[in-house]
Amino acid sequence: MSPTEQPTVPLPGETTIPLVGFGTWQATGNEGYESVRHALEVGYRHLDTATAYGNEQEVGRAIRDSGVPREEIFITTKLPPNRAGNERPTLEASLSALGTDYLDLWLIHWPPSDGLGLDTWREFIGLRNQGLVRSIGVSNYETDQLDALIQATEEAPAVNQIRWSPSLYDAKIVADHRDRGVVLEGYSPFKTSDLNDPVLTRIAEAHGVGPAQVIVRWHVDHGFVVIPKSVTPERIERNFDVFGFSLSAEELSEIDALAR
Repeated sequence: MSPTEQPTVPLPGETTIPLVGFGTWQATGNEGYESVRHALEVGYRHLDTATAYGNEQEVGRAIRDSGVPREEIFITTKLPPNRAGNERPTLEASLSALGTDYLDLWLIHWPPSDGLGLDTWREFIGLRNQGLVRSIGVSNYETDQLDALIQATEEAPAVNQIRWSPSLYDAKIVADHRDRGVVLEGYSPFKTSDLNDPVLTRIAEAHGVGPAQVIVRWHVDHGFVVIPKSVTPERIERNFDVFGFSLSAEELSEIDALAR
């Protein structure tokens, strides 16, 4: 699938985020570099990293060596909570390591020790307004924490990246995000899933795909962003090969019910 055909959702500031991204947690060193290179060759155009992952240089080198124009790649990285108060130097270090002069999305990786990160969020807004970041968001925030940021600054995070999968599906969490204009982005889609669940295997067989592909497609058909990760070439390819089928409303409901 060409980059222009990949499904996306809009973010503030005339930015769009591809629904299927490539996660890089634990993908370090040459293995991390090669996995990102392969993901870009396969067609991924959304890469997710973090300062805490220790692999921003490898991700940046893979982007440069791939030959894919920077403007075609959506890059996310994250500020660790122990860097609260050092937002600008952390961002500048990430930009340098990634070899870019802007980020598409910058997230507060976890709520800082005060539980909210209001000062950090205000710094994020300021750095976004200076053009160093196109969109800003958070990760691992609860709804009441989102509300606290919104009430204090009148600015909602563009994205909240949380642990998410069919087994964690919660219609209230989905509604809470949509009501606030916050895009729900899920990580660890397979770690909390039983790939041998009979519902998943039956639906997978009906579409001629694997259960992991059904899980990725479930995210896409719901409009959730998802960032499956792997360093295995075959799995990198499989996790992206989800655009040749879609799930029916009945199949989506069956998969939603796995959380009950």
